[in-house]
Amino acid sequence: MLTVIRPRVDDNLVEIGPGRGALTKALLPQLHKLNAIEIDHDLIPTLQQIAPTKLQIYEEDVLKFDFKALGAKLRVVGNLPYNISTPIFFHLLKFFPQLCDLHFMVQKEVAERITATPGNKNFGRLSVILQYYFQTDLLFLVPKEAFNPPPQVTSAVIRLIPRPPNERTLTATEEQNLAQIVRVLFSTRRKMLRSHKWLNPNLLSKLGIDPCARPEDLTVTQFVTLSRWHRWHGWHGHLIQG
Repeated sequence: MLTVIRPRVDDNLVEIGPGRGALTKALLPQLHKLNAIEIDHDLIPTLQQIAPTKLQIYEEDVLKFDFKALGAKLRVVGNLPYNISTPIFFHLLKFFPQLCDLHFMVQKEVAERITATPGNKNFGRLSVILQYYFQTDLLFLVPKEAFNPPPQVTSAVIRLIPRPPNERTLTATEEQNLAQIVRVLFSTRRKMLRSHKWLNPNLLSKLGIDPCARPEDLTVTQFVTLSRWHRWHGWHGHLIQG
């Protein structure tokens, strides 16, 4: 993983869930300082012994951690706990302006959802939201045999790089609309769009969207189009009920 992170000595780098420090030990020689967030109190003494002067440990729940405290141009890395990887991504979005890039090892199925394309069965809420904000890449798979003891699942390393402002064309209000629209539509992902009361076929056709399409068939750009239309036509109540 070190070969894809390519840490530089002055990077503002934070590791999520260092555990016993396997990745930590590889990163530290490349850096002046490394921040680490670890919730397991029993692991803290082991981590503190690795490099007391270079490793800043925060004994906190990452889902409650205020990344603003670490400053700007954050490079975030880690072998994410598989049971909370998706909540971690949505938490990090709250600090999007501070992020430089993200490199994570996650469960293969999660990586495939994040990087899925429209029409793919893995394309869903996580795909749309993260691909709106980031360029997403599945870099390589990590077989079970690479771990001791081996887990029950195959892992994957992914890279997320924030998209520049000119590629994120929604206002703050429209971004909130995007989050709601994606959540509502993928909650009934097998329903055609025309089945929703607030999305009549004529409207969809005018927006260049097939009324018979299902949520997984839409591109991120088409979700953006729906979000912008919502901004100007104020059907918030219908969306909440949809």
